[in-house]
Amino acid sequence: MFFSIIIPLYNRPVEIKELLNSLLDQSYKDFEIIIVEDGSINKADHIVEQFSNKLNVRYFFKDNEGQGFARNYGFEQAKGDFFIVFDSDIIVPPDYLLKVIDGIERDQLDAFGGPDAAHASFTPIQKAISYSMTSPFTTGGIRGNKKHVGQFHPRSFNLGISRKVWEETGGFKLSRRSEDIEFSIRMINSGFKVGLIPEAFVYHKRRTSFQQFYKQTNSFGKGRIDIYKRYPSELKPVHALPAVFVIGLVVLFMINAINLLTMNGIYFLSLLGTLGNLLLLLYTFMLFIHALFTCKSLKVAFLAVIAAYTQLIAYGSGFLSEYTISKLYPRK
Repeated sequence: MFFSIIIPLYNRPVEIKELLNSLLDQSYKDFEIIIVEDGSINKADHIVEQFSNKLNVRYFFKDNEGQGFARNYGFEQAKGDFFIVFDSDIIVPPDYLLKVIDGIERDQLDAFGGPDAAHASFTPIQKAISYSMTSPFTTGGIRGNKKHVGQFHPRSFNLGISRKVWEETGGFKLSRRSEDIEFSIRMINSGFKVGLIPEAFVYHKRRTSFQQFYKQTNSFGKGRIDIYKRYPSELKPVHALPAVFVIGLVVLFMINAINLLTMNGIYFLSLLGTLGNLLLLLYTFMLFIHALFTCKSLKVAFLAVIAAYTQLIAYGSGFLSEYTISKLYPRK
């Protein structure tokens, strides 16, 4: 099986160097790499050139249209039987392609997705964010993993499709925001067999600060409503849980403020506030203990709590704002 690895790139030359270095160590060598620079100002052509004698790599530059269309451009250039899409901020384990081949042949897959993990070299914040994005205490169970909720939808940081899938679907129809979920839905609706290969994981750096992480996950929440507007049946009650969490936090804050201002307290509100505070404290404690056992680091566990709250609040607020807009200004 010959693989074409497609990597869209936008102003991240340092990341692509680390990714290409990891691809040098692949046990399975029958692959090409196609890098599509999507209108970057800080180009990576000089970095890619350093690998021209070590890897079968081709570099293309195009006007900026977004990662979805950059991947389509790469598909058009690809020679492989199977296309694999990576984000630029990952590191690939040496046996990744061997695991992919085993998974495709075992499950007879037309398309697949793989999970992500934190590398030992990642910063504590990156490890905390990685935990938050995969934890059962956040949206980890919604996004899709070994015990995912509902139909598994591969995500584009670690995604593979057969040439036939590309030829029959035309690839990505959205350039940004939930473009991978939309593509996954169309693949499944077209009758292709799509599944998770749990062993085919990559190390995913994601964001390097909580501010960047908030912006990213807020976009994810808005993207879920983008999918809802196109495929109403794809919105499940579980997708609204972060929004419920945000509403609950706001209500609890208001109750606590009222109880504090009234001093004597209103019995019902006082009881409700106490119960809400205890539940929030219990959730935070369980989150911290799980992160501590998972990450085996006290510092990362503390940061994981911050990451989890950042993710839930950002995703939930993005979901709520976009849902409100969709109701006020419905598609015609």
